[in-house]
Amino acid sequence: MQRELAVVELGRRDYASVLALQERTHAARARGEIPDTLYLLEHDPVITLGRAAKQEHILASPEHLAARGIELHEIGRGGDVTYHGPGQLVAYPIFDLRPDRCDVRRYVRSLEQVMLQVAQSYALTPRLIEGMTGAFCEDRKYGALGVRISRWVTMHGIAMNITTDLDAFALIVPCGLRTTSVTSLARETGRDIPMQDASARTAQAFAEVFDYALIRTEPSSVIT
Repeated sequence: MQRELAVVELGRRDYASVLALQERTHAARARGEIPDTLYLLEHDPVITLGRAAKQEHILASPEHLAARGIELHEIGRGGDVTYHGPGQLVAYPIFDLRPDRCDVRRYVRSLEQVMLQVAQSYALTPRLIEGMTGAFCEDRKYGALGVRISRWVTMHGIAMNITTDLDAFALIVPCGLRTTSVTSLARETGRDIPMQDASARTAQAFAEVFDYALIRTEPSSVIT
């Protein structure tokens, strides 16, 4: 019997409120009160620093970031510095990997497979690069990931540039990779991609890669 996955589309949200929502959902999932849950959303402009982040990978001053309306948050996920903003689809899976999926490497590779599958659905030929995380079109990165797993329940997740303003990445060293350029699926395909379409394809990719039956739901019916 397939596991069920509650898919919740949040629209555009600020970072802090969604982080708090993730933490509440993580706790509820660890207690077995709710099913595995996938949040799909866009963030207001924000730069986040993971546990491995270096301050020198932020190339703009706090004053400059504030003037552009870009927030700054230090968080508990893995990875370095990244940017989130409008036009970027973020997926936060809150999954209980117990009892038969307790393998961090397998989980990360599955997230990368989701990103590959989404790009493939737009007739692109994405790839992984050995020794690096994320998803690429040739050597251009369109998808990043950073996760936290506690008591085998996941949080944080993946971010894919759909129609993102890529100029914002000039403010940072994305994921600490100075020689890697960034791209978006819109740039690679040469056409506009509605966020709703990308969101639907991402939910379907999660269902196929992780073998779920999808249940669309409203945020309030999962956790408040």
